[in-house]
Parts: sequence; structure tokens; C-alpha cells
Amino acid sequence: MKGIINKLKEYGNLIKFEHTIFAIPFVLASVFILEKGLPPLDKLFWIIVAVVSGRTAGMSFNRFFDLPFDRLNPRSKNWASVKGTVKAGEILLLAILSSGLLIFSAYQLNKLAFYLSPVAILLFIIYPLGKRWTNFVHLILGAVYFIIPIAVSVALKGTVEISMVFLGLGMAFWVAGFDIFYSLQDIEFDRKVGLHSIPAKFGVKKALLFARIFHILTFIFLVLTGIYANLGYIYFIGLFILAGFLIYEHTLIKENDLSKINTAFFTVNGYVSILYMVFVILDIWLK
Repeated sequence: MKGIINKLKEYGNLIKFEHTIFAIPFVLASVFILEKGLPPLDKLFWIIVAVVSGRTAGMSFNRFFDLPFDRLNPRSKNWASVKGTVKAGEILLLAILSSGLLIFSAYQLNKLAFYLSPVAILLFIIYPLGKRWTNFVHLILGAVYFIIPIAVSVALKGTVEISMVFLGLGMAFWVAGFDIFYSLQDIEFDRKVGLHSIPAKFGVKKALLFARIFHILTFIFLVLTGIYANLGYIYFIGLFILAGFLIYEHTLIKENDLSKINTAFFTVNGYVSILYMVFVILDIWLK
């Protein structure tokens, strides 16, 4: 039993399961915006299963395709995939099984969600491979998050609500912005092995400018989400508080000091997603 638990911990560390916190609150916010409350619990269950399995598939594909580079990168020397405590075949199997669960979850929601589910899996595969050929790979990851509220809209309404398009764009640029921060850790390594990213191509100073622009776009699209979803003053007050967190995030990372990347990447962005959900729910429940 202890061996099974340790193995599950290895898998959890491999896919950074705790980072699911970035997606789940936005999923719940999407649900509340569309339903003005909670949907039937069976639909909510399958939506959450789809998101968790989708993220697991995405991270597994990422670790599988990046394994040759992870073995060379000093930052990843203690990862389970590099140490061999989780084999490459196991990673690929986890990706395939998670993808299958995503498709099954979509089938439980409606036929349109089922037919569109392979699009998400295709993006999961394109993202890690995109590091080989484009400097704007961060926007591919953004596209993964763009489709989350779109998928929720399809699952609950059978159509794509315009408010969910704007929320998806907000999420896309939010994720792309903090993915730039994360990739700053590997700027020299990426240049050495020929991987592409905005920091590797343009340097730290310009990369931080890209991230700032992306997060300004995030704020604009979240404002448009509130307008088109007919949300109230609590939502818009919340947006200005979130803007404060995003500004704080950018003060943590400086051209000559990248020591606080992890704080900016995980802690601050975790607060952003949770607070967004809280303000959406408060706005809807207190109307």
C-alpha cells in the first residue's frame, strides 16, 4: 500500500497536480456566469472531471515530449521522469488514459462536447512540440486555456456564449503572460539546446514587456466578460483588486533579479484565479 501511495505522489509531482488551482476556479466562474448559479450536479461533476483529466493529459504529454531536454536541464534533474522513477512509457500511458477520460467526460455532457474534445487533446500535443519551432509557444498554452470557458459553454448550453469567448481570451493572455515568467528560468538553457520562447528570442527586458502587454489584455477581456455577461458592480470592483495582484506580480520580477519567479508564478496566480471565482459568485448571489 505504501508503495502505491509513493507512486501516486510521484505521478502528482510529475504533472504538478497542485497547479490545477489555476484552472478549476475559472471553470467554476464560467459555470456561475452561464447558469447564474449552479447547474445540475451531474453536469458539474463531469465538467470538473473533464478539466482535471484534460490538465493531467496536457502535463503528461508535456513531460513525455520534453523528456530529452529535461534530462539535460539542471533545473529538472530531480524530476521523477528524469530520475526514472516514472518511466517514459508510464507517462505516455497516463497521457492516453487521461485523454480517454476527457473524451468520456465530454460524451457524458453532450454530443457537441464529445465531437470537439479531440481539439483539446491536439492542443495538448502541439504545445510541447511548439517549443521546437515558434518563439510564441506561450500563446499555444494560452489557446489551451482559451477553450476552457468555451468548452463549459458548449457543455451547459450547447452553444458558445460571447461572454465565454471574452473570458477565454482573458484566460489565454493571463496564462501566456505567466508562462513567459516561468520560461525566464530556462532562458540560457533554451538558447543552448535550440528551444524557442519569447525570453530566449528577445531577452529578459522585452520578455517582461510582452508579459505586461498580455496581462493588460487580460484585464480588458475580463472587463468585456463582465459587460457581456451583465455582471454587476461587485464583479468590477473585484477586477480592480485582481489588477492590483497582477501589478504586484510584475513588481516581483525584474530584469536583474529573477529570484521571485516561483512566488509570482504559483502564489500570486493562484490568488488571481481564486479571487476571480469568488467575485463572480458574490456578484451573482448578491444581486
